[in-house]
Amino acid sequence: MKSITKLSLTVIVLAAGVALGSIFDITAQGAGVTGQAGTADDPVVTKSYVDQQIQKALGGGTTTPTTPTTPTDNGNNNSGNNNSSSSSDQVTIVTVKPGEKLIAAAGAEFIVRNGHAVIYSADSNGVADLTDGKDVTNGQAVGNNHLMSFPRAGRGIMVQDGVKSSLTVMVRGGYSIQ
Repeated sequence: MKSITKLSLTVIVLAAGVALGSIFDITAQGAGVTGQAGTADDPVVTKSYVDQQIQKALGGGTTTPTTPTTPTDNGNNNSGNNNSSSSSDQVTIVTVKPGEKLIAAAGAEFIVRNGHAVIYSADSNGVADLTDGKDVTNGQAVGNNHLMSFPRAGRGIMVQDGVKSSLTVMVRGGYSIQ
């Protein structure tokens, strides 16, 4: 009698498990995506196709790819004494000796690779340290390998007082050495 009871309970538990599994399987199948990628239900398109469709919608027809142009330097990238300059996309390695100031043009970016640098600013505003996400003001130290963004011309970096070694700086954008 015991074995018949155990067998009956086992059959009931298995039947209940199969029934519940079937119910949950139907729910899961209905919740999924019905189409395969690339079909009319789930189309896959490229950027060029989307660009063409936008141009057609605007009445411009199809577009053809164009070659990007290199920006030209109109002489407004630099301020002060002009010892060197660079285009906005080119990275230039600059050495700043003690007593010199590396002054940035508006929008320039500096990364101090070697040396002890501090911020130079004629006013109370500072420079954005994009690596730490903070504002660094006049006289504060610049961390090596930190990306510094100069929003306005006339601000820059110089060798920390008392340090006799030069700075090695990666510069993107216009600059001058004073």
